[in-house]
Amino acid sequence: MTPHRISGQQRHRKASPVELNPVFVRPGESSEVPKMRIPRDESLPETAYQIVHDEAMLDGNARLNLATFVGTWMEDEANRLYLEAADKNMIDKDEYPRTAEIESRCATMLADLWHAPDPERAVGTSTIGSSEACMLAGLALKRRWQHARRAAGKPADRPNLVMSSAVQVCWEKFCNYWDVEMRQVPVSMEHKVLDGDGLDGYVDENTIGVVAILGVTYTGMYEPVARIAEALDRIQARTGLDVKIHVDGASGAMVAPFIQPELEWDFRVDRVVSINTSGHKYGLVYPGLGWIVWREAQCLPEDLVFRVSYLGGDMPTFALNFSRPGAQVLLQYYLFLRLGFTGYRRVQQTCSDVATYLAREIGSMPAFDLWNDGSDIPVFAWRLHRGHTENWTLHHLGDRLRMRGWLVPAYPMPADLEEITVQRVVVRNGFSRDMADAFLADLREEVGYLDSLDSPMPGTGHPQAFHH
Repeated sequence: MTPHRISGQQRHRKASPVELNPVFVRPGESSEVPKMRIPRDESLPETAYQIVHDEAMLDGNARLNLATFVGTWMEDEANRLYLEAADKNMIDKDEYPRTAEIESRCATMLADLWHAPDPERAVGTSTIGSSEACMLAGLALKRRWQHARRAAGKPADRPNLVMSSAVQVCWEKFCNYWDVEMRQVPVSMEHKVLDGDGLDGYVDENTIGVVAILGVTYTGMYEPVARIAEALDRIQARTGLDVKIHVDGASGAMVAPFIQPELEWDFRVDRVVSINTSGHKYGLVYPGLGWIVWREAQCLPEDLVFRVSYLGGDMPTFALNFSRPGAQVLLQYYLFLRLGFTGYRRVQQTCSDVATYLAREIGSMPAFDLWNDGSDIPVFAWRLHRGHTENWTLHHLGDRLRMRGWLVPAYPMPADLEEITVQRVVVRNGFSRDMADAFLADLREEVGYLDSLDSPMPGTGHPQAFHH
């Protein structure tokens, strides 16, 4: 949970009540309610609904949010199933054994999709998004390393984890929370992702593993898992160190199997011991669902697993959260049944086609240089062409697009490239070619407006609009 600090502006506002339009007020109700404390009296359900509805609608249209990877659309049947299952607690496997069974089926399906040697013997679980899944993956890597070190009579108090400088913030959290040294390999213009180059300068006997990202959050690019594994093979041949890989496939693990099946990034690569993904990204489910699968049971140390009984049997569980929704797990199973492999391939290919079309069109505009073309996951980024203008930046363009309803973040690249600012578009299910054309028309119009300026736009006042 994110700690909430009350700003000075919020303190100033806290005495201001929520005033109700007279049309919404029912006989006997107050015409205003406090904002910062629980009201003394009840309201009718219609009134409470209207207040919350009216405030939430100011958030904007989620379908026009080109910043988020998270699913914003599902079919009516899925929405109905979501409502029917809203009261199911995923952790209560004794009360909801069928939901627990469906969770197990989904994990096995993913193990098969990702080419586990024996999918039915692979171990997996659902999580609250990919961040929890990454935490579990890191814990398993750390515990396996500790066991091996102690068995060899060596100290196990200085673990490190190697990753790109472009990792999602959840990996920084993992290293901070669990006392693991984070070793980040810088990205550069020559090496835009972690590709194995120079890896031997970061790996040593205290390395618990290497994280490879299948779909970097900043740009959508794949890190070449097989090449990283080859670099680790060379390190092992020279030093004897057998370092394993976890693949952070938050986005790509639900894209690559369907539209890049020849790409070897998963359990076909022997060094890969675990993979995570977000069910609520290209798994196409509403927010709140992640998955992690280990190659085989021995990759997950037994002393991290707790066991509960249900249906008179034994149910292993490994999680950081306790009570959490079960509805999203059912939605994932619904989609596996509804779409099948062919349906997922059609959806992901359509997203990819729209992304590469948009990238081509934006890349052809004199104002921009593409960072990548959207041919990995359906995500791409661009930068302002050097020397194009001194009058505006991508932050100004983001502000202009927001006025039209589009959310397109502008943000600095990671360490060692932070002087470069890019904008990024995420193409998700439901973002059609027609919507892409509407976005392009607005983009061109706003670029034309900014290019027509004869003096610079203000250079301050752009809040931090994007967090990885």
